[in-house]
Amino acid sequence: MSVTRSLTFLWTPWTLGFSVAALAVAAVYSFIAWRRSGNRPSMAMLETLRLAIVALAGVLLNQPEWVEEYRPEEKPSIAVLLDTSPSMETRDVVASGQPASNASTRSEAIAAMRDPATWNELQRRMNVVIQPFAAPAALKSESLGNKDLKSDPAREARAARGTDLSEPLARAADRIPNLRGVVVASDGDWNEGSPPVQVAARLRIKGVPVLAVPVGSRSRLPDVELLSLDLPTFGIAGKAVRVPFTLESSLPRDHVATVTMKTSDGDLVSKEVRIAAMGRTTDWLLWKPKAIGDLTVSLTVPRLPDEISTENNAMTAPIAIREERLRVLLVESYPRWEYRYLRNALSRDPGVELSCLLFHPGLSKPGGGNKDYIKQFPAGLDELSKFDVVFLGDVGVEDGQLTSEQCRLVKGIVEHQASGLVFMPGIQGREFSLMETELGELCPVQMDPAQPGGWGSRTPNHFELTEAGRRSLLTKLADTEDENGEVWEGLPGFQWYSPVIRAKAGSEILAVHKDQANDYGRIPLLVTRTFGAGKVLFMGTDGAWRWRKGVEDKYHYRFWGQVVRWMAYQRNMAKGETMRLYYVPDQPRINQTLALHANVMDRSGEPLHGGEVTARITAPSGTSELVRFTTSGDEWGEFTSRYNAKEPGSHKAVLFCKQTGATLETSFFVQGAAAERPGKPARPEVLEELARVTDGKVIAPDRLDDIVRSLAALPDPAPSVRRIPLWAHPVVGAAIIGLLGVFWVGRKVIGLV
Repeated sequence: MSVTRSLTFLWTPWTLGFSVAALAVAAVYSFIAWRRSGNRPSMAMLETLRLAIVALAGVLLNQPEWVEEYRPEEKPSIAVLLDTSPSMETRDVVASGQPASNASTRSEAIAAMRDPATWNELQRRMNVVIQPFAAPAALKSESLGNKDLKSDPAREARAARGTDLSEPLARAADRIPNLRGVVVASDGDWNEGSPPVQVAARLRIKGVPVLAVPVGSRSRLPDVELLSLDLPTFGIAGKAVRVPFTLESSLPRDHVATVTMKTSDGDLVSKEVRIAAMGRTTDWLLWKPKAIGDLTVSLTVPRLPDEISTENNAMTAPIAIREERLRVLLVESYPRWEYRYLRNALSRDPGVELSCLLFHPGLSKPGGGNKDYIKQFPAGLDELSKFDVVFLGDVGVEDGQLTSEQCRLVKGIVEHQASGLVFMPGIQGREFSLMETELGELCPVQMDPAQPGGWGSRTPNHFELTEAGRRSLLTKLADTEDENGEVWEGLPGFQWYSPVIRAKAGSEILAVHKDQANDYGRIPLLVTRTFGAGKVLFMGTDGAWRWRKGVEDKYHYRFWGQVVRWMAYQRNMAKGETMRLYYVPDQPRINQTLALHANVMDRSGEPLHGGEVTARITAPSGTSELVRFTTSGDEWGEFTSRYNAKEPGSHKAVLFCKQTGATLETSFFVQGAAAERPGKPARPEVLEELARVTDGKVIAPDRLDDIVRSLAALPDPAPSVRRIPLWAHPVVGAAIIGLLGVFWVGRKVIGLV
């Protein structure tokens, strides 16, 4: 840094003339006064001091300033910021006169700007810093002139989620010395950080223009994008898994395409899907896994006519296939037909471990002779909490059956431990007594106490699915929606149904009585709701066993198997010997908050009372976060927390309890596409605003010569100037006051005062 110093005056003809005249008048007056004093030496000294004071006042009247100029000895710098985010892989840059099929990617359109040879003409006068941004793999800076902007892990994690356009501008302004200009080549698609125009205002104040190089099409070219692949966390070997997916099309007309799903163990499933023009299409595949293990599922959409790129036509997701043993408790009073066939269905299910409790009033001992019968209701919470689903038939709170305390425990495992509960009332009306206990809060319907025995008829009645029922997995008795509707219409009817008045708020009605209605509408017979962490189902008839007519167990077994697995799904997401972890929603999406629930037992099997529970969650980019749980019910060993998923893909979680030393390792998959992905239209208006605010230019990416010439025409930066106004400096003012004091003291000394 070189420094030049000088003294300057801000004079005018009036101030200069006045100063000279005042000095001349003062000189004449001083000469006369000296002569009158008899040419005394002391008088000469006093008058000389007078002339010095007048001369100094005249100089200050012309505003003298001490000026220091600081000029940098190093060359000015140019920052070339190149967007390397995933959206830059969009293939929508079409050269003039070329067909759309020959489109290149946005990244390819600015590839020449990454070559140091492009900027050779500027090297004699400027340093050029080439800085890629937004993509983790490209955050290691390339530079010329030994200027390097280092990346950091936090920036890489943010770049994995999206593009921050303001940060590289701010870093260039703050860290590149002697910055003279900035070149930004991007599609303008920013979705992280503050608005880039705020940084542009800072650059304008510094006199640094932005040369904007927008790349990409303002409108989306013909394309089909696979937006989501919503796999469940786990599936059961031999049981059908529903795989929903969503497509988005910008094609001008509908197309029929064969969507193909392939698994890592070789399974292949395909389906013809009609893809709607200029909109979104949601559909699903059914897949029946054969073997257990951790698998990867890939879904692919073929190239369609007029489609420019297939880079976003595929997606993969993980799924764990297990051989599950679900524990089910079935409680009933009399062995009615509904109970007998339900017991057979569950006991013959290889994935279910059934325990039956039959009170059978009139017998000396409850239970039966088979091995799946138990003699009494599970004693204590430690035994009851082992059950994933509890079925309550036509039982109530009375001698020889359930107690209020047992009802409280059932409510607790549903609310705090994600167990499922099925209400199956019967003609005896005993379940009405359950409504007076804490279980009444869980029941999804309100029943008429004036008709405890329900309603019967000689002629069969039938279900009718609601809109929610047609979409639900519980009522899926056939593979397609049309076939499923036909199956439900053809099911044998029921001849008794519960006296339901209406469904409670927050419940979901899956099926209603086809003919009967009241003041609230059709009678709801199949109703579900979520209570706390668990699920509740109300079955308002006792005629499901009749579905076996002519087809044996085809529909009856399938329905109850789906009910059990649907209710136990969350509870079995991840479990160990003493710990269980589940979350809501079970198919989380990016930027969605997960409600995390953990059940922790101590070494004796009892629910842990208090304790310190944490989870280390590692995102796909490698960044990790420590999540601390808080207890939400000491009696139930339940701990809760929250986690905001910022990235799509597989997240690893390690649950740890300090008191027991137990750990549980699992993973969950965050659905949805990243904020940065190919296929979205460019936003050149963002770069145009940057150029306008900083008095820069907008130049096309194929006009590199214009970019270089514009940079070469930039003037050298003005030197940094420091001005000290001597005419207003306090030291100078103090000096004048001091001279005046000496002058008046001198007059007194020589006897003039």
